[in-house]
Amino acid sequence: MMHGAICIWQRDMLVLRRNWFSEIVTVLAFPLTFFLTFGLGLKGYIQDVEGVPYATFVVPGLISMTAVLGAFDDSSWGLWFHRIVQKTIEEYRVNPITVVDIIIGKIISGFTSGFFKGLAVGLPLLLLTGFSFNLLFLLRYLLFIFLGCIIFSCLGSLCGTLIDKPENLGRIEAVVVMPIIFLAGLFFPLSAYPDQVLPYIKAIPTTALFDGARLALLSGKIDLVYLILLIMAAIFSFILAVRVFEKKMHG
Repeated sequence: MMHGAICIWQRDMLVLRRNWFSEIVTVLAFPLTFFLTFGLGLKGYIQDVEGVPYATFVVPGLISMTAVLGAFDDSSWGLWFHRIVQKTIEEYRVNPITVVDIIIGKIISGFTSGFFKGLAVGLPLLLLTGFSFNLLFLLRYLLFIFLGCIIFSCLGSLCGTLIDKPENLGRIEAVVVMPIIFLAGLFFPLSAYPDQVLPYIKAIPTTALFDGARLALLSGKIDLVYLILLIMAAIFSFILAVRVFEKKMHG
């Protein structure tokens, strides 16, 4: 089964490699704008947050945001484009490639793209802040990014499977994806929320991703509750994406 998925992944990576420069320029623009606006523009007006300079506080979240948005966009738009416009999905099915192969290949492609886009943004942002990280802390941080990219790649594949109109993909990102990212404490600590609201915010998987990843990178601590929540969300979203795509293809 995995041979077909790997073939699809290799095809997508070949396309990505051909356009790597434009992809890097595009992916750098969004988080760097946020960093210059909030991280540097406001650092003189905001005191240290949780014991670290504000610019350092926002960088882990910006890297995480770039990675998961990259995974979501590549999976959702890629699957939609191949299904609706290019009809590549139908061509895959003519070959000895199963429906499960196709969706797993697309999920892996979205994950890979998002993960490497996060790394591409991470290096300049960490250099701009002058933040010297511990290698062990970085590896723990990458664990959270790994799980986050899996989740968002699966969710993107799910959207690319179910949504036929391109404008609706944009609406999903604007109305659902971006709000749950910003609510997760991207630019502020979770302690800013009222006590009555905080339990609901912590129940959102993106909170486990962004707050857990920041905690891992800045202090080296791993919140096991966050980690378990992300693992469960990754497994659930993967199974859901595969089953829905399989059902859609079999009509």
